[in-house]
Amino acid sequence: MDTSFTPWLSLGGGMMIGASAVLLMATNGRIAGISGLTSRIFARGTDGEARGVSALFVLGLLMAAPIWMLVSGDWPRQWVPSSPALMAVAGLLVGFGAVYGSGCTSGHGVCGISRGSMRSITATAVFMAAAFATVFVTRHLIGS
Repeated sequence: MDTSFTPWLSLGGGMMIGASAVLLMATNGRIAGISGLTSRIFARGTDGEARGVSALFVLGLLMAAPIWMLVSGDWPRQWVPSSPALMAVAGLLVGFGAVYGSGCTSGHGVCGISRGSMRSITATAVFMAAAFATVFVTRHLIGS
């Protein structure tokens, strides 16, 4: 399993995530929580401007890989050592967690913590602990 350490790419990506969250808050007063932005696109009663801003933000996320390909000449490499069925179940669990936790990693972890929200600090601590436990169990107790 390749778990390359890429501090400069990670730092650059983190800076872009932070900048986009600040820009969205400064220009539209919205939290850059991807689950909330995505649900706003499809929610009834959402005004056109909010729906458009949300759609553009999510479209920007989806365009990251094609833009990387245009800049670097190669698609980003991502390898997930799992079956499509297991990834689908994991995706459903993440979606359930985002609804149950009233937000996702970007909303709580990036935006909520920076605002000093105790609810976001607690939510981030819980989902990080769950992630640590999942990695430990799958790599050291179940897997190779």
